[in-house]
Amino acid sequence: MEKGLMIKNEEESIDNKITNTNEMYLKVLDSLGLPTTNVLSTVEERKAVIINLPHVINKIDNMEFKDAYYLSKFIVAVGTGLFDAALNYLWDETIKQLRLRISNGYLDYFFDISINDDNRKNYKTEEDLTKLNDATLIEGAYKIGLISEIGYHHLDYIRYMRNKTSAAHPNENELTGLNLINWMEICIKEVITLPASNNLIKVKELLTNIKNGVIDEEQAEVIAAFFIELDPIRIDNLLRAIFSIYTDMNTNQQTKTNINYLAENLWSLASDEVKDECGIRYATYVANNSSNLNEAKQFLELVNGLSYVPDSVKAPAIRTALRNLMLMHKGINNFYNEPSFARQLFNIVGQHGEIPKQLMYEYTKTVVSVFLTNGLGECWDANPIYIELIKRFNTKQSFIALTAFIDENIKSKLQYTLCQKKYEEMIEIIKPNITSEGVRNLLEEIKSQIKALHLMSQSDKIIEKIHYFEKNL
Repeated sequence: MEKGLMIKNEEESIDNKITNTNEMYLKVLDSLGLPTTNVLSTVEERKAVIINLPHVINKIDNMEFKDAYYLSKFIVAVGTGLFDAALNYLWDETIKQLRLRISNGYLDYFFDISINDDNRKNYKTEEDLTKLNDATLIEGAYKIGLISEIGYHHLDYIRYMRNKTSAAHPNENELTGLNLINWMEICIKEVITLPASNNLIKVKELLTNIKNGVIDEEQAEVIAAFFIELDPIRIDNLLRAIFSIYTDMNTNQQTKTNINYLAENLWSLASDEVKDECGIRYATYVANNSSNLNEAKQFLELVNGLSYVPDSVKAPAIRTALRNLMLMHKGINNFYNEPSFARQLFNIVGQHGEIPKQLMYEYTKTVVSVFLTNGLGECWDANPIYIELIKRFNTKQSFIALTAFIDENIKSKLQYTLCQKKYEEMIEIIKPNITSEGVRNLLEEIKSQIKALHLMSQSDKIIEKIHYFEKNL
């Protein structure tokens, strides 16, 4: 029997049952002297979800329903009219499924690109995924290619709405039945039933072969051809993972030999941003006198990348401050915790002057990202600090800030009205730092499209202009 056929055949009966149970709940509340208004969603809104459930549920034929407890709770919460709780259950099921998918052969790869060097040793097992906040989890899943770019933006928005309107926090926001059924379909389509991409499967096989197999020159040529098929984001993240494997003290010599055959080709395709990052990681090892210092140096020598090692000794301190600030920004109590970490970054930058070129991208994008807020509200004590840091941007940093919307994390934030408003404010702050007539024209064009920046694709003409100016700055 087709899933949901009973619902289709008993629409009138379902309507009556929802109405009767609704009256029962309201009578119980009233008899206890408790509020009855704005507690339960309307019968029509509940019906809108339940009638559409078969269409959505039929898309998950390959899923084992016996373990989908949160989906059961979602449907029960919908039926009783507790839409805020329903959204919470839907998100819980989505996060549970995402963790299961990451654990299914991608755990090390995920941790290698999602966790910084200082904490990587603390993340090894499936249980360690629960230590990560939801924002980091879905961002990491996107980075390794487990969810699509569109899926990442959709999930980030649902996460935002879950924090704003669900039972996870006190709120008085109203959800509709169509909201819930739409978000349920997105979570199923983009996480629960989305198959791993062919490239991700090949990356998984490659990393397994690097760690457990033997790679020779002939195989390396075939793998180099595969690198060319990957998009820039996957190239950068694969380089991050291979650098982490190479510098891990538990990595055996055969694995390092395998990487020796591949590293130079991969390095040549990677962006300067991730090459700078490798240089910064080496500098951090130097500052901490880490045991994997020699391995990091060997890797950079292998790819002729020592020029990316920063001269300034402040680089590791700045990078640690940036990472800590972003961690607090993504956390639950960011309005309370964020200002002290913003002041820490400000003090380091203020004491030492210029930002090392290897940190320019990460520094600028981090400051822009935290200034934009999380979409829910401004961190008032930190905001003046961010404004002062933005005022200090040089010409290059101002250009990176102006075009930061091409970064997927920042682009996703620009779905929200408050972040759009803050981006426009940021553009006005950096405007005096931009002297090129062409870039000033680009600035005005970007400013005129603030509300559509999160919808821009790589094929848009404005992106072509950005790449042109980026090469000529």
